[in-house]
Amino acid sequence: MSLNDEERRIVVRLQLEKAHNNFSQIPLLREAGYWDNVANRLYYSLFHAVSALLIHDGYAVNSHRGAAGSFGQYYVSNGIFTLEDGRHYSRLQGLREKADYNCTYNATESDIVPKIEPTRQLIAKIEKYINSGEQGE
Repeated sequence: MSLNDEERRIVVRLQLEKAHNNFSQIPLLREAGYWDNVANRLYYSLFHAVSALLIHDGYAVNSHRGAAGSFGQYYVSNGIFTLEDGRHYSRLQGLREKADYNCTYNATESDIVPKIEPTRQLIAKIEKYINSGEQGE
């Protein structure tokens, strides 16, 4: 899908709103002890932020794995984001898949809580990049 500049700005804004909406659900789910759901919301908040980033720079977002691969290829490999940023995104993706689809796994507070602040920070870092008007290569 080819977007003009105005359409791209709108989609990026909507993706970032979705990221914030997902992240805002975390305190309620955390308070209730729904750790699998917190893992899901953490991942999806970051997925939507990464999608906004990719769309901002004109890259296609075709799948979850594709978004993760593109993040690594265009941003981590080029030093725009750190290797740890890429690892964090990959870990959240794996954790979310395990929490959502593995009936023998239940996420715990100790699995999830250490991932909340790094996710918030990475979303903020992505927004800062987008708002700076920079573009990847």
